Amino acid sequence: MTMDNPRSLAHTEGGIQDKSTSSSTSVTTSPSRWHTREFYFYYVCFSVVVPYMFYVTYNLSKEDNPHYTEYEHLLSEGWIPNRKVDNSDAQYATFRDNIPKLFGLVVGYLCLSHLYRIYVTPQQLPVKQPHQPLHRIYFFFVASLSIITGLHGTSMLKILAIITTSYWIGRMAGGTMWNPIASWIFNLAILFLNEWYNGYKFGALLGPGFEWMDEHNGFQPRWHILFNFVMLRLVSFNMDYYWQVKKPRDQYEDDRLGGPLSDKDRITVPCFESDYNYINFLAYVLYPPLYLCGPIITFNDFISQIRYPSHKVTRRYVITYAIRLAFVILVMEMTLHYLYVVAISKTKAWDGDTPLELSMIGYFNLVIIWMKLLIPWRFFRLWGLADGIFTEENMVRCMSNNFSAQRFWKSWHRTFNRWTVRYIFIPLGGSKYMAYNMWIVFTFVALWHDIELKLLAWGWLICLFLMPELIASQLFSYKKFGKKPYYRVVCGLGAVANILMMMIANLVGFCVGVDGMVDMLKHIFGTAHGLLFLVTVSCCLFIAVQIMFEIRESEKRRGDPRWKM
Repeated sequence: MTMDNPRSLAHTEGGIQDKSTSSSTSVTTSPSRWHTREFYFYYVCFSVVVPYMFYVTYNLSKEDNPHYTEYEHLLSEGWIPNRKVDNSDAQYATFRDNIPKLFGLVVGYLCLSHLYRIYVTPQQLPVKQPHQPLHRIYFFFVASLSIITGLHGTSMLKILAIITTSYWIGRMAGGTMWNPIASWIFNLAILFLNEWYNGYKFGALLGPGFEWMDEHNGFQPRWHILFNFVMLRLVSFNMDYYWQVKKPRDQYEDDRLGGPLSDKDRITVPCFESDYNYINFLAYVLYPPLYLCGPIITFNDFISQIRYPSHKVTRRYVITYAIRLAFVILVMEMTLHYLYVVAISKTKAWDGDTPLELSMIGYFNLVIIWMKLLIPWRFFRLWGLADGIFTEENMVRCMSNNFSAQRFWKSWHRTFNRWTVRYIFIPLGGSKYMAYNMWIVFTFVALWHDIELKLLAWGWLICLFLMPELIASQLFSYKKFGKKPYYRVVCGLGAVANILMMMIANLVGFCVGVDGMVDMLKHIFGTAHGLLFLVTVSCCLFIAVQIMFEIRESEKRRGDPRWKM
């Protein structure tokens, strides 16, 4: 339940997305509460509770803590004096340890890319024609094959075989229903087969005489772990081509300026038929800045930006974004040096801890999960921006500034969110069948992340936890009760429940698993002290929610579109 005016809803990756309304529609706002007695009380609470949360978690990470010896072996030497670093999360450790190599690769690539653009690419004509060559594509094509070969060695042949098969499925099926059917079946099967056969082995596929090829597997031998993002681009190409055949570009409203009128046009309006060729396909699927982990861009958008460069990419924007990235990395480093919650959760070193300490372990684990995804996504987005390709920000809002399960999933991994809307949710019927197809969407999202039971449980828990908010939003809408003095209070109580359920779902899926979550809940609900703690936490969350409500109202007053997220 939210504080916003009611709007029709459309499902997103793991949440609900507001349908666009007319720009002329007036937006109702409330008077500012920032300087009221109520909010001054909230500020006092914040100044006490938030530092205390850090204090409690820091005490759990000190050498004199009874559990320290249980997880000490997971800690590494840090660069901050007298502090070790919790680099035990394998996913982030891989990125963190390879930052120097990635930085060198980025600098080398960008130098070559910009030199190619200056000295090789001819001046672009103001109006782009269907058969006008996209010269930058040839650089992307060569650079992609070179970098991917360096990353995966001989496994590049496996990748080429898979993506080429997907390409020909799309091209041969064209505008028939066999295109989406065969494309989805093939790509979903590949996800399972990659996992089942652990990336395949040349010796097993071709015979003992080819085992030597398995020894030359590049800097990143586990190529199949990264193939999930490639799969999204394969589906995007085939589906965009399918829709282009069904409704070619010339059937859309003519753009007299020769370019897209909006970012939405870049996605929905097809490219020229000649753009759906194998060279463009390979350059898109293996585009180096976005290859490893996104952000995700559709084929139509990618080609559109090469043909009509985005005006959003400016030198000032790129430099500012780089500074923001450096600051977030510094915050992450401080967190890993002073709060060892990842190592604690991995070893389950919490026996005898109070409900408060257990909840802080869970909460800061979620914060680190948010940052460990935010940083690589921003790193690779910055690489793309510096190369002239604009992609959307994946993490639109801070994890701790969310009160709606619907909007949380709208602003978490935003480009994947939009991908699922375009290629799954809308083809399945959109909001008309939302109660049914959201289960399909979340099942795919869970399996796409990894084929694990705990992730399936995560996906289904999200669907289950979304239902109360959806029902309450319909029964207790702003249109009916928004003028009532108690409406903000009731919404706040619903938001507290949402936050608790979101934390449970994400702890199950990405942190402590089902068993760990059950253990935590027993500590909280199994004792009187735990129940008292739950009431206290709910009060603190209620205060935080009221602050979040007012942040959205402030955004609404100044016309910031983020208030919808």
